Amino acid sequence: MASPASKKVIFAALFGNLLIAVIKFVASAFTGSSAMLSEAIHSLVDTGNQVLLLYGIRAAARRPDESHPFGYGMELYFWTFVVAILIFALGAGISIYEGVAKVIEPQPVQNPEINYVVLGAAMIFEGAAWTIAVKEFRKVMGPRGWLEEVRHSKDPTIFTVLFEDTAAMAGLIVAMAGIAAAQFLDLPLLDGVASIVIGVILAGTAALLAYESKGLLIGEAAGAEVVESIRNLIGAQEGILSINEVLTMHLGPRDILCNISIDFRKDMTSEEVEMAITSMENCIKLTQPEVTRIFIEAQSHASHQRSVDQLADPLGGEGVSF
Repeated sequence: MASPASKKVIFAALFGNLLIAVIKFVASAFTGSSAMLSEAIHSLVDTGNQVLLLYGIRAAARRPDESHPFGYGMELYFWTFVVAILIFALGAGISIYEGVAKVIEPQPVQNPEINYVVLGAAMIFEGAAWTIAVKEFRKVMGPRGWLEEVRHSKDPTIFTVLFEDTAAMAGLIVAMAGIAAAQFLDLPLLDGVASIVIGVILAGTAALLAYESKGLLIGEAAGAEVVESIRNLIGAQEGILSINEVLTMHLGPRDILCNISIDFRKDMTSEEVEMAITSMENCIKLTQPEVTRIFIEAQSHASHQRSVDQLADPLGGEGVSF
């Protein structure tokens, strides 16, 4: 389930984008600006995206049931991927189409002063939403850089809104520059060029967001520090000969599945093994509360290695001839 901070960021962006979208559509109708229409569509798409993210958070919070025994946490990753598709298909696609049409048949922008006022107000609203998104993102950054933290993050809601708001600010600057250039240079086609550039910005944002969402959607392991902590906790237990493997996967931002294979001492009784497993589970959940499901398998190192070898070479080294 996403954090309260995620919802705060999304609600801030939702209300800001909805208000800005209405104002931009009115301005584009009065001025005929292609760049302004692209920005209006951009804000409308962003508004819809925030609604989808909120739905994703709600759907992901559903309790496990018979058909989904591990819960619905990955719903959030699915809807984040849908958001990326919408940004690309609607935001980028329509902006580029509108821009190309304006370049082919340029038309002077009417009453450009209206656009300047609207874009200036939009920068204030978007700037406020962007500031909130940056502030919340910094809280979870730690010592990592921005892109490194995005790759490391397992909560897509915060970086999705951050991407959207950053693209929105860049789009507003491009729209302002394009409209001003079209007016002062008396080149109406520059308004269309600005619309195309906005579309390219949105396409790049969608591609980056889709790439990050894909990794989460198909199953990403927990961070290296979490896995190392689990290995250290297991290694400190009595009766452990070796840790065969520790497999983890994020089922949600704060929901990690952990499968562990351990080689116990041969002289341990079944009761001792059971007590050791219970102790390890309790220690892991206490130290790493995000690890919500733990499965520990007692398996000799040799047996585990045979299983690994069989998976790596299911034909047992025998080739197939034709």
